Amino acid sequence: MGIKVLEDKCTGCGLCLKSCLYQAIDIKNKVAVINDSCILCGACVPACKFQAIQLTTKESIKDFPDYRGFMVFLETKDGRIKDSGLELLSKTRQLNKILNTNICGVCMGASQDQLHLPFKFGADKVFAFNSDGWEQGMDDTYSQALFQIIGEVKPEIFLAAATSFGRTLTPKLAAMLKTGLTADCTELEVDKDTRLLKQTRPTFGGNVLATIVCKNSRPQMATVRPHVFKKVELGAKPEQIEMVPLKKAGLVNRQKLLDVDHNLDQDINLADYEVIVAGGRGMGGSQNFSLLRELADLLKGTVAASRAAVDAGWIAYPHQVGQTGKTVNPKLYIACGISGAIQHLAGMQTSDIIIAINKDSSAPIFKVANYGIVGDILEIVPKLISRIKQGLSLVD
Repeated sequence: MGIKVLEDKCTGCGLCLKSCLYQAIDIKNKVAVINDSCILCGACVPACKFQAIQLTTKESIKDFPDYRGFMVFLETKDGRIKDSGLELLSKTRQLNKILNTNICGVCMGASQDQLHLPFKFGADKVFAFNSDGWEQGMDDTYSQALFQIIGEVKPEIFLAAATSFGRTLTPKLAAMLKTGLTADCTELEVDKDTRLLKQTRPTFGGNVLATIVCKNSRPQMATVRPHVFKKVELGAKPEQIEMVPLKKAGLVNRQKLLDVDHNLDQDINLADYEVIVAGGRGMGGSQNFSLLRELADLLKGTVAASRAAVDAGWIAYPHQVGQTGKTVNPKLYIACGISGAIQHLAGMQTSDIIIAINKDSSAPIFKVANYGIVGDILEIVPKLISRIKQGLSLVD
């Protein structure tokens, strides 16, 4: 992008000087000259009556013929591949209808039986590092292993889930590769003509969506929020598994694992539950979350919360749903005392069924709810609990 002055049309009249707030235009020999103060705002373009100033937006896009294909990082826990990686494989299979290339997964620490799983969700090939110690989740070692395999395979697109570990690992890897990274994406598309990955993510505050492309470096890298894409099993297909030895020459690990805290409340994975009962500011205090826990237990679900409830100290952060928390899509989401700010809706509005309970009939949460109940949480939730204990449905 740039500002271009057509010298044969410019009269040096000075109208453009008045339009520029940054003193970025000089008049030399009766011709406007753009100086280094220009921020490319374009205000001078309509100010010129002679159409002598143009804002050029066309940029050259480099071609990277050596880089082809998708690579998806398959994060593991206790030897099992997480669903977040399988969701990315499913989405990548959709994108590949445009690029018509290969899809590979790469994982560390997966048990042997788990290495067959990615092929059911779209992988053409799986690279598995056969060294020990991956269960420690040390991102120094992981980043160097991924740097190695990316250098050998040269994928044009690399994707990872925006989990707590993925958010730590992937920026380090991008810096090593000297390429760009778009974090916390909620949508991905591919441009057929340019092969560019369109990476969409909310800006801070969540009111605007930005679509970002990486034109002049490879691979194109993005982390994607877990559960914004659905995991779609495609069935059996030919499997190609390659065990990769980690090149330990020059391997540097600046981290040392001292201890692991297995606090179940802190380690909760909301995505594992088909029923979520969430509380917000309208719950009035931490003591009232016991009602939500009772309701969730009866429904074989778990308790979540809005940011307001977490910030108030009523419940721990791992239970937070929303833009700054977890993204979930359970079969049933019961929102109790949650107004429905856009930041919260971004984390739960893909749920199959949403029941909203709020005393404010104009609360935004009702716009996305399948069922709405207007009233006092502390009166309605005990009635719901009573109905379930009597074997009745939540709604008639």
